[in-house]
Amino acid sequence: GGKIGYIHVPDTAVEGNRELFRGMYAYFDKEALIIDDRYNNGGFIPDIMTGLLQRTTINYAASRGIVERTPAIAHDGPKAMLINYAAGSGGDAFPYYFKMKKLGKLIGTRTWGGLVGLSGNAGLVDGGTVLVPTFGFFGLDGEWVVEGIGVYPDIEVYDEPHLVAKGKDPCIEKAVDVLLEELKKNPPRKTPKAPADPDRSKWHEKEIK
Repeated sequence: GGKIGYIHVPDTAVEGNRELFRGMYAYFDKEALIIDDRYNNGGFIPDIMTGLLQRTTINYAASRGIVERTPAIAHDGPKAMLINYAAGSGGDAFPYYFKMKKLGKLIGTRTWGGLVGLSGNAGLVDGGTVLVPTFGFFGLDGEWVVEGIGVYPDIEVYDEPHLVAKGKDPCIEKAVDVLLEELKKNPPRKTPKAPADPDRSKWHEKEIK
């Protein structure tokens, strides 16, 4: 019914950032959002991408009765992220941050667990490269996380091949059910109407607290 926006994020590099930011501009006013991290090839550490999903409305402004909000691009409703075995590196980190920041449910299967960084590797004279792991990922508790393990879903859903071959998407269908149920329990906040114009000549009479 047009309540839920869908954004596929193919990686956490240039294309993935482009798709997420473009998708947020298109769907920030939807009641709920599905972020599809399946088959995410990784790239950069997705802290900025996570920050974008964390944005919520912090105030409104009125100009001659027209109401605007700050930030202009922010989403206040429930979210879900789809994950699977083929999401790795930055594709592991993105759902890790999503879960850490309590942005919504992770739906699907455990991610790959390939969260280790490659940086500054020398090129070879024949144009090839040698990829050597150069940095690892650990959590706020000082323990190694994700690499070799992956990120587990909150709700496990397997995209069974015979269903996918028929054009079905079990993960998306489950996400839609979960988000519609969340919207029933917590209906979206409506944008308030602009209040009546204040009498600014009397502001000095008010105590500022």
